[in-house]
Amino acid sequence: MKQLVIKPEKCIGCRTCELVCSFGHYQQFNPKMANVTVLEYEKAAVAVPIVCLQCEEPSCMKVCPVHAISRREDGAVIMNYDKCIGCKMCMNACPLGNISYHPSVKKVFKCDLCGGDPKCAKYCPTGAIEFSETDALSDHKKQLAEHYRDIIGEEANA
Repeated sequence: MKQLVIKPEKCIGCRTCELVCSFGHYQQFNPKMANVTVLEYEKAAVAVPIVCLQCEEPSCMKVCPVHAISRREDGAVIMNYDKCIGCKMCMNACPLGNISYHPSVKKVFKCDLCGGDPKCAKYCPTGAIEFSETDALSDHKKQLAEHYRDIIGEEANA
């Protein structure tokens, strides 16, 4: 299964990922409607694109009262916007906060991997977001999590 891989050390905070995502899904250049969010940690001089991790056991899918969240054959955890009632239960269940709510349409939204061709990865000018096979990524993810946990923790305590 292919998954988005984040390499914060390559991110320059340009937010191209947010713009291409919002335009690809909603035909608007509006970062607030993007399924990816770039968080910047000024003291650490780090920008980190945050995307849905397409969890193996998605909490969001388990708590949805109308079963609007499912897994596609390619492994992507997706929303059925026709079923979504906007209750936000999935937002509360996501341990990483990777689901957003748009008040004008009264629906939640999250990364769906753009049907297997994620625009955020395709147009990232530095390669900070890649779409790669997951088997080769587990060690990379663990190393990254440990490295940035310390950096982000220092900034939060400052």
